[in-house]
Amino acid sequence: MELLLKVEGMQTYIGQYHILQDISFEVKKGEVTVLLGRNGAGKTTTLRSIIGLNPPAKGKVIFKNEPIHALPTYKIAKRGIGFVPEDQGIFNELTVEENLKVAMQKQDEKTLKRLDWVLNLFPDLKKFWKKQGGLLSGGQKQMLSIARAYVNENDLLLIDEPSKGLAPIVVEKVMESIQRMKEETTIVLVEQNFLMASAIGDRFYIIDDGRTAAAGAMEELVTNDQLKKKYLGIA
Repeated sequence: MELLLKVEGMQTYIGQYHILQDISFEVKKGEVTVLLGRNGAGKTTTLRSIIGLNPPAKGKVIFKNEPIHALPTYKIAKRGIGFVPEDQGIFNELTVEENLKVAMQKQDEKTLKRLDWVLNLFPDLKKFWKKQGGLLSGGQKQMLSIARAYVNENDLLLIDEPSKGLAPIVVEKVMESIQRMKEETTIVLVEQNFLMASAIGDRFYIIDDGRTAAAGAMEELVTNDQLKKKYLGIA
C-alpha cells in the first residue's frame, strides 16, 4: 500500500517546554491511523506540528514524498492536508453555509460535489444551513468542523478528538461518518474513546511522554491487555 505521510524523529517545543521528543510514524493511503496515549502525552501537538501550527524544531515530515516540515500552515493545507482541531475551530458568528464556503479553496464542480456528499452525510447541516455556528449543538458543531475539512480535495485529514464531550448517540454518528469518509480519503485520528478508535482504526501508534512507544495493527492492540494497561490505563 502506498505511503502517504512519514514522520521521522519529530521534536517540538512550545515555549521552553520540550513537548515532542521523538515522534516517528507512517500513514498508508486509504487507512485510518490512530494516535493513542494518555492526556498530555503529545498527541494534539503531533497533529499541530504536522499542519505547521507548532512547527517542529527537529525531524522530518514527508507528505507525498516531499518534505513539508519547514512550510507555513497555509502552504501545507494547499498540499492537500485538512485539519479538524480539538476545539472544532468553526466561526460562531457565521452560518453553516458561510462556514463551509469560507473553508472552500475552490468553488468548482468537484468541490460542490464533495459539499453535496458531506451534506448527505450530515443532514443536520442541511437542516440548519442558515443557522449561526455558535447556536448549533456540540454534535452539530463537530459535524460542521469535519465537513469544513472535507469539502476541499484533501488527500489526508487530521482529526483531533472528534468524540470529546459528545453524547454516546452523537459519538456513534461521528464514528459512522468517519468510517464512510475512510472510503474517500486517508485519516490520522487522535481519539481517547478506545471503543471508537478500535472500531475505526487500521493501525495504531501509542505516544507516551512525547515519544512513539508502540505501534502495530489495531487488531493486535485490541487483544494486548498489557499494552492497553501500561499506556492507556485500560484494565
